[in-house]
Amino acid sequence: MSQRLSAPARREQILDVALDVFANSGFHGASMNDIAEAAGVTKPVLYQHFDSKRDLYQALIEEVGNRLRTNIDKATAEATNGKSQTELGFRAYFRWVADDHDGFRLLFGSGSRRDDEFNEAIRKITAESARAVAPLIAVDIDESHRETLAHALVGLAEGASRRLVGLGQDFDPDALAAEVSALAWAGLRAVTPKD
Repeated sequence: MSQRLSAPARREQILDVALDVFANSGFHGASMNDIAEAAGVTKPVLYQHFDSKRDLYQALIEEVGNRLRTNIDKATAEATNGKSQTELGFRAYFRWVADDHDGFRLLFGSGSRRDDEFNEAIRKITAESARAVAPLIAVDIDESHRETLAHALVGLAEGASRRLVGLGQDFDPDALAAEVSALAWAGLRAVTPKD
């Protein structure tokens, strides 16, 4: 019998369990029965919190995206300049990837990208991340170009993470963050201001 939890605590527990199930089986490979069993609840309890598997998966994408953004926001809040904010942001991102492979695979694995609704939710998370990065690009260029460069930086972190998670290798997130932020900072310093 499952432990009696408050509704918000039960919802959080289901999301945590569902992350593991979806990360390992994919959206189409996982069933609500699998998730209910892993969470130690009945299917009716699961459906009290989520209308469908799609609803649960969408809620999970939003939750994991919020966790990622919160980690980065907290890490960069006390930065005193763009360079330190860049370093701290990459460090928070790579620590999140190192600590939460399942969350990374949920957001950036191919399964979520194949579904238009899920892909749109992930594009929103990526766009919000890029909007947070854009003000750090302290070069006199037009806003559209600044946003393009911000998306490039987000893609840089995602690409490096995708490779490491795909290889199943452990990595030092702080060392990787130092290297990637140095690369990004050097590249940003080379951006030519508009005339």
